[in-house]
Amino acid sequence: MKIKWKNTPAAIVRDGKLKAVKDIAKIDLDNFVHLDRQIEQLEQNTLKFIEHGVINHALLWGERGCGKSSLVRGIFCKFIDKNLRLIEINPSELNSLYKILDKIRDKKKYKFIIFCDDFGFENADKALAQLKSLLEGSIEAPPSNAIFYATSNLKHLVRSRLNSDNYIVEKENSRENLSLSDRFGLHISFYELSVDEYMDIIYRLFDGYNVDRDRLKIQALAYAASKGVRSARNAKQFWQNTKDDIEKL
Repeated sequence: MKIKWKNTPAAIVRDGKLKAVKDIAKIDLDNFVHLDRQIEQLEQNTLKFIEHGVINHALLWGERGCGKSSLVRGIFCKFIDKNLRLIEINPSELNSLYKILDKIRDKKKYKFIIFCDDFGFENADKALAQLKSLLEGSIEAPPSNAIFYATSNLKHLVRSRLNSDNYIVEKENSRENLSLSDRFGLHISFYELSVDEYMDIIYRLFDGYNVDRDRLKIQALAYAASKGVRSARNAKQFWQNTKDDIEKL
């Protein structure tokens, strides 16, 4: 089915085909906490793309659960009215990238974010060669109305498992991965929240609840430790798991 972008702000790639998203999950950037630097970087980059056609592909890397994918979706929601469109593609669908780009290349009225969440190099095949062509071009210039935003838990997306049997192969793969990582003009870092930052989010979530703040802090930090990271996602999960049983706090 052909996508009518006038009435379709977003689509997802399924089995190499575009599927319109009917119900968009709205994300308000005003609800983000302790991400001012990251918001400003991605917002300015997106505005330059929309208003001036400046393409600077972005890699959002860092700790899991710290708001990388939510930030991309929030930026998209903010600029929908500026003819910004979003196409979400799973890493396993990257082999379809050329096909998708050909479908939007002539839609000059719209600017497209091609968004790949949880991007990695577990399957370093020809899909990555296609992606490199989008990021840097080949004999065919990349579309001027498409920008690529990806999130990853690692800055350079390098696999770390090396042993004496496959050291050379892994070393070559690492060089290839770094080469691809370098093609992103903008790297935005996300780090684990400090204890104060994490508890600030917790206290905001429990605002209006009658709780012992000292006990709340102990349990919230214990929950984060069990998850292995202090993140906004874990703070929200703790709140969701605890809010209906508040007398235990």
